[in-house]
Amino acid sequence: MSGRCIAMWSGPRNISTAMMRAWENRDDTVVVDEPFYAHYLQSTGLDHPMREEVIASGETDWQAVVQSLIAPPDSGIFYQKHIATHWLPHFTTDWLDSLDHVFLIREPEPVVASYSVKREGLTASDLGYEQQGFLFDLLHERTGARPAVIDSKRFLADPEAQLRSLCTHLDIPFDENMLTWPAGARDSDGIWGSHWYDAVNCSTGFAPARNKAVELRDDQRVIAKACRPYYEQLREHAI
Repeated sequence: MSGRCIAMWSGPRNISTAMMRAWENRDDTVVVDEPFYAHYLQSTGLDHPMREEVIASGETDWQAVVQSLIAPPDSGIFYQKHIATHWLPHFTTDWLDSLDHVFLIREPEPVVASYSVKREGLTASDLGYEQQGFLFDLLHERTGARPAVIDSKRFLADPEAQLRSLCTHLDIPFDENMLTWPAGARDSDGIWGSHWYDAVNCSTGFAPARNKAVELRDDQRVIAKACRPYYEQLREHAI
């Protein structure tokens, strides 16, 4: 198989790191974890956990990041875990044509509940739904085809079937190694993994979706309501 670059666009508090584990467990795949994060923090001035450590450990020139993303390997897969929140208005878009794109979505209510535990002062723009909608529409316009969409709740009901469908969509052979992986951190994890990746570091595969009812405060419901139209737009195209 000739080299391929796959960009997975997710919001926070989804199964994006578990998905990265699945792809990294293939023998033919290397991964990169949130390559725009350092630039995003430096450019926006936002106060995220481990802000200074993230900036110091990453590439802050977004154009240099782009150049690192668009060169396919001679063979195999270069899998890129992107958080859609990190997409900023000054980014150009022509380089997106060099990648295959997938969108990973989750219902906004549990995302709001989960992210609020880790970070105060949450806003709708912190969750990436609008950015996902923008990128999805842009890519559809540029190519005439809709990128693949994975809904995490549907995915977790049958990970193997979903991964097989995704690999078929991408014209990549399915690999059963994607279903399980060794527990623990990875050298490829961003430095922020020590703050965010506790659960996934204990995992050895995809856990079933939680069906626990989500209780939100009034201000959190406002945020979830603002995100939901973008979620529903993409969910219509989910595998």
